[in-house]
Amino acid sequence: MVDSISSEVSRPVSDADASVVLLQALLDPVRWTVLNRLTNEPSCVCDIQAHVPIAANLLSYHLKVLREAGLVTATRRGRWIDYALAPDAQPRLAAALPTALGRERQSQPSSGLSPQASPSGSR
Repeated sequence: MVDSISSEVSRPVSDADASVVLLQALLDPVRWTVLNRLTNEPSCVCDIQAHVPIAANLLSYHLKVLREAGLVTATRRGRWIDYALAPDAQPRLAAALPTALGRERQSQPSSGLSPQASPSGSR
């Protein structure tokens, strides 16, 4: 029984676990607001601060959470840090949603089978 517990603890992160971590990063209204702002254009932290009315240290924390989730990127420009939506953020978020698997299957090139047809050819 101890072996099964230790194997559970040491198991690799599954796609479901990764999806949960990614979606948890969006749960906070501040992080949602920051991501929404960054969908329009990259911004320096001072511009983000002007639109998100929280203390600078809290904004820094929320940006760190978004960076660690891989949703934003940070680029240093002298004393400033510019943040941008990660290039793969939107497809990763869409894939993390429970219905994304169905959408991905529909958007993949057809293998010759119609979506209504079962592999055996009968319905």
